[in-house]
Amino acid sequence: MRTMMLGIVIALLLGLAGCGTTTKDRALSGAGIGAAAGAGAAALTGNSMTKGAVLGAGAGAAAGAMTDEEDINLGD
Repeated sequence: MRTMMLGIVIALLLGLAGCGTTTKDRALSGAGIGAAAGAGAAALTGNSMTKGAVLGAGAGAAAGAMTDEEDINLGD
């Protein structure tokens, strides 16, 4: 169950971590999106929402930093 939820969260992060044109903007927006997704996933699986938010923020920031605006661009 955890592996499936983690896969869903990662897919969401990669799909949504695309706000902004600079690497810094994309990492920050990815962290915010990831924190929300991680907390939500943790709540669904019965885990700590704080831990989920922290892990999601890290994964989201990494996803945002690894993409560029040619890959995904949701605007400024």
